[in-house]
Amino acid sequence: MSKVYEVITGQIVEQLERGVVPWARPWKVDGLAPSNLVSRRPYRGINVFLLGFRAASTPWWLTFRQAKALGGSVRAGERSTPVIFWRWVDRAERGIDETSSGSERRRERLPVLRYYSVFNLDQTEGIDLAKVPAVDPSAIDDVPTAEEIVARFPYPPAIEHLAQPRAFYRPSTDSVTMPPRSAFERTEGYYSTLFHELTHATGHAKRLARPGFDKNHASPFGSEPYAREELVAELGAAFLCGEAGLEPDISNSAAYIDHWRQQLSRDSRLVITAAQQAQRAADFILGRVARSAEESESHSVEGSPEEEAA
Repeated sequence: MSKVYEVITGQIVEQLERGVVPWARPWKVDGLAPSNLVSRRPYRGINVFLLGFRAASTPWWLTFRQAKALGGSVRAGERSTPVIFWRWVDRAERGIDETSSGSERRRERLPVLRYYSVFNLDQTEGIDLAKVPAVDPSAIDDVPTAEEIVARFPYPPAIEHLAQPRAFYRPSTDSVTMPPRSAFERTEGYYSTLFHELTHATGHAKRLARPGFDKNHASPFGSEPYAREELVAELGAAFLCGEAGLEPDISNSAAYIDHWRQQLSRDSRLVITAAQQAQRAADFILGRVARSAEESESHSVEGSPEEEAA
């Protein structure tokens, strides 16, 4: 599993070293998020950003095997893009039942992380276009306004605007403090900041109870949990801006880029776990919460090889 984290984190770090912030780039094509051509399901979590690295002309992605099954092939020399998926497996354990004279077998479900390669439809040839779904504008969900997204937040934190320069979420009072709207030069800047703080608020014990909000106090500045939570908020804001049709207003300064490059280089698990938690946070704000953490993880990367072959 460690190899998967290293491969995916290497992709993200490579973009940062090029001066590109992966979560500051739009990823939708023709109004659709990157999706698997066979299952029609959108990719989620870190895969959204991985697939956004390539300037694809279609929202459709598929494996080499899927292209072949559709009567086509991947063009020679085309480079694949890695995506990940979680698969839950049962691990049988022998345990002693103190209430009986014998032993019983307990079953434990464990997540297994894998990665595989996909290609955009525009990297293939020979696939019958009749098998490719046409992008029907009427079938695309209406883009919610940023204010609608804020209004959807179930039992939201208090939001106040004060004449001061900082934006922050305070767990102890469950409140978001923002500068006045007039302090922001662009609409994208205001909502990127607000979505960042609202993502933090999903970590509260009465919502998703994310690690780092123990006793509803944020982790100390500079700690590993603090860095993880900040990345969760950055990615959550990007997801929500994408839902609202806004381009995230995220710094592309050398200092900002170098900060995340160093953080990710030290911890190969950081970006994958943060993206998973950010997806859950965005889903929570949008009213799409999965029934359990296991369901959320198993759906975090739709279109695994097993599903695609079906």
